[in-house]
Parts: sequence; C-alpha cells; structure tokens
Amino acid sequence: MEPDLLPPKKFPRVPFERRFYAFAIDLTLTWLLSSFAGKGAVQAIVFFLAWILLRVVVVDKNQGQSLGSWCMDIKVLDLRFRKVPDLFALAKREGCLGGLATFAAIGFNLFFINPFSTLLLVSPLIVDCAIAYADDDWNQAFHDRFFGTVMVQTKRGYSLDIRLRRFLADLRYRMRR
Repeated sequence: MEPDLLPPKKFPRVPFERRFYAFAIDLTLTWLLSSFAGKGAVQAIVFFLAWILLRVVVVDKNQGQSLGSWCMDIKVLDLRFRKVPDLFALAKREGCLGGLATFAAIGFNLFFINPFSTLLLVSPLIVDCAIAYADDDWNQAFHDRFFGTVMVQTKRGYSLDIRLRRFLADLRYRMRR
C-alpha cells in the first residue's frame, strides 16, 4: 500500500497553549542570540540562520524536538510516513516559518519606534498560527498543511508547563499556611 493511501491515524493532540509556549521559547532564544549580532539586516540574517540551526539541525538530531518542543513534550512528524521529517522537509518547513518569525523579530525590535509596524510584521505569523487554533482534526497551521507535517504530543520531554503549574500550586499552598 502506498504511503499516500494509508488511512489517517489519530495522533495525540497538542493543546494550542503548548504549541504557543514551545514556539515562544524557540523565538525568544533565537531572538536573544541574534540580539548580540548588531542591528538591522545583520541581526535579521543571524536570526534566520540561528532559527534554521535550532529548528532544523537540532530537530533532526533530537528525534523531532527543538528546545521549545522538548520543554513542552511536542514533536514534529511527517504525516505521509508517520516519522520525523527528513532534513530537506524540515528545512522547507522551517524556512517558511523562519521567514515569518524573522519578520516578527524585526517587528519586536521596532516596537518602541513604531508600534504599528510591529502589528504589520507580526500579523502574518498570527494568521499562520490562528489556522492551527481553528483546525479541529490535526491542529495544523498553514505551514504544517503546506509541507505535510503535524505536531504531536510525546512522553519524551521536560513538561515545563506542568512543572510550573505544580510549583505555583505548591507556592500558593505554602503562602496560605
């Protein structure tokens, strides 16, 4: 049976918040790394290269997880083959998403100069991710649909959100006593 003709398999759905936090961790880390490179075009180029390094090379070597995905127990899979995408597929996927993230980082850098430009530069990323929020079946964003990937939950990771929730609950309990 051809891989295209396999019946769809149900994967563990990833809550939208976890996807958002994983993306925010990766975006923040890459933005911090690129902030040491200077201003303007140099910073944008360093941001994009660091994004590709973090989201392609690391994901390829780390069983489908970037640092943010590892913190949130998420992994990327190719829907056709039901395994971690190859390096070329990851590069295409993250090239598209990295371009949008680069525009968002430029917008965040321009926030204090012109807040309206931030909105213009961040809005394509918001639209891309809003599609994932609206998708009930696979939680696929536009870049996931276009390149045939899906984000799934895994047991391999740190569960940062759960650990923080427990820590805050414990802290509240100790404060009340």
